[in-house]
Amino acid sequence: MRKTRIVTSFLTHNDKILILKRSEKVKTMKGLWSGISGIIENNEMPVERAKIEIFEEVGINQEYITLIKTNKELCVESPQYKNHQWIIFPFFFKTDKNDIKLNWENSEFRWINIDQLKQFYTVPNLEKVLLSVL
Repeated sequence: MRKTRIVTSFLTHNDKILILKRSEKVKTMKGLWSGISGIIENNEMPVERAKIEIFEEVGINQEYITLIKTNKELCVESPQYKNHQWIIFPFFFKTDKNDIKLNWENSEFRWINIDQLKQFYTVPNLEKVLLSVL
């Protein structure tokens, strides 16, 4: 079975959580709502990849984020990808910035209350990943 190690980070600002809609230009999970995610490269530390992805995907530099919580990695399978497991390293950051600058990987963003997440068509197990760091 193929395994891909990724980080998924959530930002909170004024008691809201940031979610992103994956663009049609990405390879996987097009059009689904997610946290800020990216593939861990080589022997990279997951928390460092999380900070890089936050800057790349929403334009917030690491000096404006504070790590609130992390948790052990979660193994997720998706019906769209047979014989593939996603090993997700979850992170929860706080920020005082809400000025989001999306790159090509995402087409929309929303600041939502946690209980609103069920209203969105998300990547597999996004709620489980979020709850693991709350």
